Amino acid sequence: MGTPAPLGLQGAYARGHRSNYDELRTRLLDVANDLLTKAGPESLTVRRIAAEAGCSTQVIYTMFGSKEGLAEALYLEGFERFRRRLEAVPHRSDPLEHLSLLGPAYREAALAEPGYYSLMFERAIPGFVPSERARTLARAALNIVDRVIADCISAGHLVPTQPRKIADALWAAAQGALSLERAGHLPDGKTYEIVTEAAIRAFRTHPPA
Repeated sequence: MGTPAPLGLQGAYARGHRSNYDELRTRLLDVANDLLTKAGPESLTVRRIAAEAGCSTQVIYTMFGSKEGLAEALYLEGFERFRRRLEAVPHRSDPLEHLSLLGPAYREAALAEPGYYSLMFERAIPGFVPSERARTLARAALNIVDRVIADCISAGHLVPTQPRKIADALWAAAQGALSLERAGHLPDGKTYEIVTEAAIRAFRTHPPA
């Protein structure tokens, strides 16, 4: 009977195994996102994704369970990427200033990740409906907006109400402008800036003149 490996070595092996898994998962999602962006939803077959990623179809089924599972993983990955971009916005001592910077960061995320954005908000994959769990996790990924809004309320900048109410109004304004811009109806981000600022101003305790 062999001597058990030291715990440190076992831990290193486990971390290496997990790292390889995460790298492969990221590569598969990147390949699927690239196909969705460049070739459309009809290109998202398990066979084609496997061929592009250089792995077997069984790997995809093992990792995601099904094509629908892969679509849901893409959906959640999109929201996670948005979360990272919003979290990367430098903190400001004035929460209202911080909130004003989250809007441009959200737009930049949408324009930088068109494949993910189309899946998250434009039903890019016909028939795909995210599960209730996925919807809950997706909304939670944007909780930084709720937290900063709560700070604005505490500081007296915004009217006392549920932060989610203000966040949803801001989200709706941002999504409307983004949809028009992505469809080519708006030439730049000026309208996006106007409507998001207006959404915030509607909840100000003392709106600027």
